[in-house]
Amino acid sequence: MNHQLFTRWGKNLDTDKPLQEYPRPQMVRDSYLNLNGYWDYAINFEKKAPVKYDGKILVPFSPEAFLSGVHRQTRPDEYLHYKTQFTLPEGFLQKRVLLHFGAVDQVCEVFLNGSRVGSHVGGYLPFCFDITEYLAKGANELTLTVRDYSDTSYLSRGKQKLGRGGMWYTAQSGIWQTVWLESVPECCIERVKLDPDYDNGSIGIKVFSTGHRGKDVRIRIFDGDCEIVSACMAADKKKDIKIKGFKSWSPETPHLYHMEITMGEDCVRTYFAMRKFSVGRDEKGILRFMLNNKPYFHNGLLDQGYWPDGLYTAPTDQALRYDILKMKELGFNMIRKHIKVEPARWYYHCDQIGMLVWQDMVNGGSNYHMKFICFMPNFWMPFGRLVKDNKYRAFARREKAGRAQYYRELKAAIAHLYNVPSIAAWVPFNEGWGQFDAAEATARVRKLDPLRLIDEASGWFDQGGGDMYSIHNYWRRLKVRPRKDRVVALTEYGGYSRRIEGHSFCSEVYGYRIYQTKQELTKGYRELLETDIIKGISKGLCGTVYTQVSDVEEEVNGLLTYDRDLVKVEEETVKKLNQQIYEEFKRCTHTGQ
Repeated sequence: MNHQLFTRWGKNLDTDKPLQEYPRPQMVRDSYLNLNGYWDYAINFEKKAPVKYDGKILVPFSPEAFLSGVHRQTRPDEYLHYKTQFTLPEGFLQKRVLLHFGAVDQVCEVFLNGSRVGSHVGGYLPFCFDITEYLAKGANELTLTVRDYSDTSYLSRGKQKLGRGGMWYTAQSGIWQTVWLESVPECCIERVKLDPDYDNGSIGIKVFSTGHRGKDVRIRIFDGDCEIVSACMAADKKKDIKIKGFKSWSPETPHLYHMEITMGEDCVRTYFAMRKFSVGRDEKGILRFMLNNKPYFHNGLLDQGYWPDGLYTAPTDQALRYDILKMKELGFNMIRKHIKVEPARWYYHCDQIGMLVWQDMVNGGSNYHMKFICFMPNFWMPFGRLVKDNKYRAFARREKAGRAQYYRELKAAIAHLYNVPSIAAWVPFNEGWGQFDAAEATARVRKLDPLRLIDEASGWFDQGGGDMYSIHNYWRRLKVRPRKDRVVALTEYGGYSRRIEGHSFCSEVYGYRIYQTKQELTKGYRELLETDIIKGISKGLCGTVYTQVSDVEEEVNGLLTYDRDLVKVEEETVKKLNQQIYEEFKRCTHTGQ
């Protein structure tokens, strides 16, 4: 039997104005109209918009989420319809109006006042349309038609599964991030690309514009309230600007510089950080992760980004921020965002708080052969190091269109998150789920972003590329030895479980080792870290990812309960163990971390 859980934020949600915060902190304009709130919805078998709708849905929560007010699963053969009305405030309209969707799962068509505006495929990335030509004076009617194939197609789906259970979670559909409008001049700033050059003390800036290329752009850079640099440049051309005596960004000192960019009538605000991710050898010749040219231990957790009342959508911005703050408080310095792309504000919080991010690409592919991609490499570890991933049928990647869609999303995800200072690593594939041609994917990632680390194939089906020798280990004592060409990282481990009555989604328990009390779980956690992690550092271990931040449905292996009400282990023990990790790493590498 399932139990509906609520977070404290979900219990107190302002349903009149859900998630009103500006959704794109990496490129802020003053023009902003939030469309979140109650919309009309219908679920049926007809692609055409219905005459009569079923009721109200609270956007941006998916219909499967309790907070949406619907709490009903959309099936692959059904269509999900949305309808709302908006009126532009007086003085809002400049020359053009852009309609933004943070994310819509999975395939959608958008209509305004009966005219088709456009369509989008993929459930995890933002998209927008210029709706200027479709606007009416006064009230405007916006409608969407959505179809979500979930795990019945090759499209990206993450942990979603219609028949949820174990490590697969409730499938969700439709709008799950903020919907909003902004107005821009005819010639406007389309996007900005920022490249911090730590060694030369400069920030590379390229402003992409619509309209006339080469238009004059003015840059102002601020350290706090103090303007430290002012410069002019041409749009669509890169310019390097020196930051004299710059302050470094790290989890310990997350210093951000703010920037104002003006081009004609358009003005946006953004931010950046001076930091460098690389791989290098410590004084003993062991390959290590480097942050700002010094050895740095990545001490992280796996984060699924699921909420009991909102599923993919955190109830509030405070909830979104809470998980990051709590893990930082416990002494962790990294989160591996697991096969999900979060709203842009989540990354902004990581930048501000000081939390490294390893960003997974979202898995797709047809029906997985779990014996091949999961059980065999788990129970005979050499298997995953021997198999080549060009066996498309075995890896559920037979469809050429699915492989092409993966590459499109790979490129779009990196472009979308490129300016996020806290992202330290890209993870193209996880445990063979829809994996194919990982060496080619790594080459593409390296070309798109040469400034970050790459975990080419997290866990197994290692193709020998990327920056990490990546290990998933839930069942055995960890054996580590330094590698000549790659950093050794334990990219998943632990998963110790404890179900707490009243704070659990269901009576079923999924995990790798089960405990009954806080004391027992804490003891097991301590022994694991002392035996495997701390002792492994001198042998070359450079990073770890504990499973996981919070419980998700029957997978009760989080440090937090699913409702985020309880910490399931003794907090002081976790803090002390994390401090021991940093001290041991400092001893082994002679660094100041």
